[in-house]
Amino acid sequence: MRHVTLIQLFNHPITQKFVKRSGMAHAIACAFHAYKLSKKYNVNPDLATKAAFLHDIGHYTWYRNGKWDYDLYKQNDIHAIKGAERAHKLLIRLGEHPKSAKEIALAILLHTDSYLPQGELHLNPLQQVVALADEADEEPSGEHHYRTISDERARKMLAELDELVALALSQTT
Repeated sequence: MRHVTLIQLFNHPITQKFVKRSGMAHAIACAFHAYKLSKKYNVNPDLATKAAFLHDIGHYTWYRNGKWDYDLYKQNDIHAIKGAERAHKLLIRLGEHPKSAKEIALAILLHTDSYLPQGELHLNPLQQVVALADEADEEPSGEHHYRTISDERARKMLAELDELVALALSQTT
């Protein structure tokens, strides 16, 4: 059972502020990638699409002279840590099941290893799907954060994805 939809997430002021800042077009593209990957990896598409949609909600604005500074970001960023906390709080506020909110937050926390010391990170299937969805939409020097999308188009795409997720969940029960 879905407690929170992607449209509900999109409409929340926290999402509008922080996901727009990090790239709404990228977030939506990642959610679609996650939906497709969820089938391949036998992962709950509801959790995968929400985690992928919110994966960059913790981004800080690493700008210098009015332009995104990719090097500054790579040196100092911990967006996955902040994003996991921010997404968890948002999901709980919107009524997401606490277990699901935690799984989504952990997938956001582990979607990148850019802030971790060198070593191997062993991801569960949901975490792997979110990391792969992010990688599938990345562009050199963080250019994927600059793509834009209108609110109208974003709502339409997320409503479509909500329907696909609901259909996929109904077929598994």
